[in-house]
Amino acid sequence: MTYTGDVRVGGPADVRELPALTISKLAVGPHDNNAYLLRSTETGDELLIDAAADADRLLALVGDQPLGAIVTTHQHGDHWQALEQVTRVTGAEVIAHPLDAPALPVPAGRTVGHGDTISLGPVSLEVIHLRGHTPGSIALLYDGGPDGHHLFTGDSLFPGGVGNTRKDPERFERLYTDVVERIFDRLPDDTWVYPGHGKDTTLGAERPSLPEWKARGW
Repeated sequence: MTYTGDVRVGGPADVRELPALTISKLAVGPHDNNAYLLRSTETGDELLIDAAADADRLLALVGDQPLGAIVTTHQHGDHWQALEQVTRVTGAEVIAHPLDAPALPVPAGRTVGHGDTISLGPVSLEVIHLRGHTPGSIALLYDGGPDGHHLFTGDSLFPGGVGNTRKDPERFERLYTDVVERIFDRLPDDTWVYPGHGKDTTLGAERPSLPEWKARGW
């Protein structure tokens, strides 16, 4: 496997080829956001996770294939700066959690909650609601069977900890509990984590640090 997930703003996408799904990771914008383009191998259908910035680069990544949907992982502005332009060009449906959707610059054509699924051709993505970074933050899980588990976490889980909860103990406890119960307690160590900023990780690499995260409160 040549995919590493190490990308830089202005640089090329890093591409991971799975039998049923191609994942392209691109770094965009002044906040070094990650945008992920998922393409069904069978049908060519595409889905974009976070139209964060640099609309021209995102549209070039999409290419001539049909972009069916754009999933916005949460309401923070650095994750949707290119949303309006990309939807205008592609006609893609905007998908978000109902608690965060009102903050987006484009109305959501579909809202999704915990346990819902989003289809990409024959590929199914499970929605995992992770409360705390924002009320409606979501992650997307692709269970590829023999191809492994692939988890797109937005700003709720990174290498080294959970997302920013503004030093609010209640918000941290909510996010930490959701991340443990809805991710670490049910998914294997080889689950690959694709965060909203920075480098990728795996659950196995992060699992030993859970007690440290709990103790420090961030």
